[in-house]
Amino acid sequence: MRPILIAEDEHPIADLIELTLTGAGYTCEQANDGETAADLIAERDYELAILDIMLPKVDGYELLGYLRSVGTPVIFVTAKTTLNDRVRGLRLGADDYLTKPFEPLELVARVESVLRRTGRSNVILQAFGVSLDPAARTVEQNGKPVHLSPREFELLELLMRNRGMTLYREVLYERLWGDDEDFDTRPLDLCITRLRKKLGWKHEICTVFRVGYRLEKEETAP
Repeated sequence: MRPILIAEDEHPIADLIELTLTGAGYTCEQANDGETAADLIAERDYELAILDIMLPKVDGYELLGYLRSVGTPVIFVTAKTTLNDRVRGLRLGADDYLTKPFEPLELVARVESVLRRTGRSNVILQAFGVSLDPAARTVEQNGKPVHLSPREFELLELLMRNRGMTLYREVLYERLWGDDEDFDTRPLDLCITRLRKKLGWKHEICTVFRVGYRLEKEETAP
């Protein structure tokens, strides 16, 4: 899969976006001003671009024009939060628009959604001998199929796309069961238990007390 371009002049935010996306299985390249981003766009193809609007030298709107001409999907991640800004960005051809500050989990979800809509979602996720294909919705462990329920599959995908990150129970519940006022962690906890049993991941899926769950990275698992 080709890399994702991150055009963002604030280095901590660019680093956070790259850390979030590399943890979800993507490769990234950074440009910290619009001119550098334009040069990169002229030199190579990208799977998707994440653009700030207020960039030095060449702004995000102009970069959007370059990227649309070569068919690269674009997500604006910007501090410009007014309705007029969002409408302008979408009318000019952006595939999505996310305002700062943002939750890393939401950023990954937006990237997944845009890649699916544009037919570019072909990342195979890997962890501890398990391969998950989001497009085909299949899971294999050491080459053998693993049969999961739809919610077990979605939970495993969330954990694998956010390896090393602690995911709050409330966030996981909302992604899997929707926005329910009668929030109850028991279905989620049961789903985690079933995943651990089916995959033999007793230690790989870590319970973070009173917070949620985390899929460990290879080097940190017992």
